[in-house]
Amino acid sequence: MSQQANGPSARTGPDPAGLVAAAILLALAGVVGYDVTQLDLSSTYGLGPQAMPGLVAIGLAVLALANAVIAFRDGPQERESVDLRAIVLILGGLAFLLACIALSLGFIPGITVLFVATATAFGRRAYLVDTAIGLVLAVLIYLLFSKLLTLSLPMGPIERLF
Repeated sequence: MSQQANGPSARTGPDPAGLVAAAILLALAGVVGYDVTQLDLSSTYGLGPQAMPGLVAIGLAVLALANAVIAFRDGPQERESVDLRAIVLILGGLAFLLACIALSLGFIPGITVLFVATATAFGRRAYLVDTAIGLVLAVLIYLLFSKLLTLSLPMGPIERLF
């Protein structure tokens, strides 16, 4: 029997795009990890400002390793077409977050809108539920950074309630 050219046996070698993504993630992990070592801040209590960037660096390194393993294990992959609507929604959410910070509207409303925009970009249509979830997550993130890590995030009217 002859094997089809587009079957699983036609995949040879690692996925180049997966390896590029792994390299970029590893480079980001290195940059964040290096920056953490350059911080000269100490906290009298709690974890301090080095904790979260350190956790992010570890997470990026784990993602890099996982991408590399998948790239070698599965080989070259077919790519999906680009969904410009999803990209515009996510970039719009990020732009709104930046505008909220720049206009002193606060961190929580910006993150809430970013969450809803991202959920919508991924095809979810439960706007009220997503807004509630985004709001709860934004408040939890705000409290984690401002109270536990003692970092100041941009404050707006909602943040002043805490």
